[in-house]
Order: sequence, then structure tokens, then C-alpha cells
Amino acid sequence: MAANLGRRKFIVYASSVVGGSLLLKSCVNKETTPSSNTSGSNNFKVAIALPGLISDKAWNQSGYEGVQLAKQKLGVEIAHVEKVAQSDQTEVLSDFARRGYNLVFAHGGQFDAAIQQIASQFPNTFFVGVNGNISGANIASLRLDHLQASYLCGIIAAAMTKSNKLAYIAGQEFQATQEELRGFELGAKSIKKEIQVSSSFTGDWNDVAKAKEVTLALISTGVDVIYQWLDSSSATVLQTASDKNVYAFGNTNDQLEVAPKAVLTSAVKHLDAAIVYLTELAKQKQIKGQIYKLGLERPDILTLGKFNQLVPEAVQKQALSSSQEIVNKKITFPVCKNAGKDTFCVNKATV
Repeated sequence: MAANLGRRKFIVYASSVVGGSLLLKSCVNKETTPSSNTSGSNNFKVAIALPGLISDKAWNQSGYEGVQLAKQKLGVEIAHVEKVAQSDQTEVLSDFARRGYNLVFAHGGQFDAAIQQIASQFPNTFFVGVNGNISGANIASLRLDHLQASYLCGIIAAAMTKSNKLAYIAGQEFQATQEELRGFELGAKSIKKEIQVSSSFTGDWNDVAKAKEVTLALISTGVDVIYQWLDSSSATVLQTASDKNVYAFGNTNDQLEVAPKAVLTSAVKHLDAAIVYLTELAKQKQIKGQIYKLGLERPDILTLGKFNQLVPEAVQKQALSSSQEIVNKKITFPVCKNAGKDTFCVNKATV
């Protein structure tokens, strides 16, 4: 998840059974660098387009690790392009399809329009929008139930706040981030109705300076617990929170070690396992043009990370108990109206 990066170079890693490498042509006047990756004997080919750096220790790295795991477990050929600017999305996705990739992941909801624009031109390639909200003949979306995990974090945040002011920070506002924000709010208000939850979208998942500026601005208003979903700039939010003696949550990866004085726990999203799951379906020709939404019922894919010892044991147990109630459908999140807008509400089964 990244803003437009202009004419930066991107790197393509590919595997091939012929000559040990796959040379991809230049896209949008940008250079490409082939890799020497090799794969097993079958020629099912999987690629992923990433908006940021594969070394961000967050969203983009998880996607890259997903295709690497698919290569390891399923023997597929793989390729990736990182730092794909918004203006280059259609060309990068089209280039993979022209080169015979069977399955192409677009790693971020911001790719939805690009997928819809080009998918019909390449009926032999199946496109998957990770965090997307689209489907079609050869289009699927892979969604984790961000709302479920953020609901649990909201419960923890409500127990830890002193100011009753919480905040959510993300790079862009779209379906997945709206759901995550709503879950955080629902979880917190299930404990303390008077809690206030503000939100801020930086416009760039990797802009470190902007992330720090937004974090400091929120803290200056009295916010003392922050839930963030960013990429390369996520560590900046967590470290700034630590410096200012406020709490925060990790996201995607278990980020407790990034800022051990601040991070209460993390919404851990094993996107690598989710990508392998859809790759296996595609390889077996069982993938469908639908939205695949995976939640806490798949702890190998979505779970809470390690708890900070600062979180009281009773609060930890409450969060874990609520997690099990969600899995057992004793806590559900039906669509409802709030202030005249479609959103999600929470229903708790009475015993």
C-alpha cells in the first residue's frame, strides 16, 4: 500500500524452467531486473504485484512471503513486482497475464479498479485482489475479517485507556480499513460506551514523516491508545507512541518487539497462509469468482499476537473469550444503519 512513486525502478523476481530465469519486459518505461529463482517441474505460474517494499516487515512483506511459501509448498513458479505506483497498476497486471501467469495477486484494495479494467482481456489468467471488494468470471477477492481482530483490540484498548480517547491510523480509506476502524470502535464501546474513537488516513502507507506527524497530532488531543495499519511507516507510529508513553497495537505481523513499551498486542494476519490457500484452489481449478473472507475461525490465518505483560491477565482472558464467541457465532456483526449510513453493528447471543 503505497502512494504514487513516480518513475522509481522496480524489481521482478521470477522462476522459470527454461534457462533458470524469466526476463520480464520493461513496463511504463521502468527497468526490470530478472532473478535467478527456480522452481519445481510443473509450470503453474503465480505472480504478485506489491504497492510497497518487500522489506517493510508488514503488508508487502507478507504478500511476498505468501508467494514464496506457495513456491515451497506447491512447487509453482513465482514472480513479483514491488513498489507499483497507482498509475502503473494496469500495465504491471497486464504484463503478467501476457506472459502466461495463471494466477496474479494484486496486493491491496487500491488495485480493484485496475483489475476490473483489464481482467476481461485475459480470460486465461485469474486475478485475486487481496483486500479487494470485487468478483467476476476470472476475478476473486481475498479478504481477512479485519473487523473481528480489531474488535478484540478495541476491548483491550478500552481496558487500558485513561483518557477514553482512542485513535485509528491507516494509509487509505476503503472497505477493509473502514471495517477495521468500525470493529475497533465496536469493541471499545462494548466496554465503555463513552469512549471516543477518532481516525486519520495519511494518504501514504510508507511515508514515515507523515505517520509521525499524524501520530503526534492525535496524541496532542489526548489520545492514549492507537490502532494503526501502515506498512513501512508502521514502526514509526509504534515508536512515537512509546516515546510519548501511550499504547498502540501492531498490525499484520506480531509487532510487540518493535516497541515493547507501547504495543499491547497485534492483529496478526498470516497472509502467506491465505495466499497459499487460494493458490492451491487455483492450481486445482477450484477457485471461484467470489470474495473469500477468512476470519478468526482460521487461527492459522487471523489471530491475536503475543500480549504485552502490561495487559492484565483478566483483560487477556476477556479478549480471548470474545474471540471464541466470535468463532462460535455468539458474537456476530450484522450490517445495520448508523447515522443513516450502512455499517456494521454487534449482536451478542443471550445465554
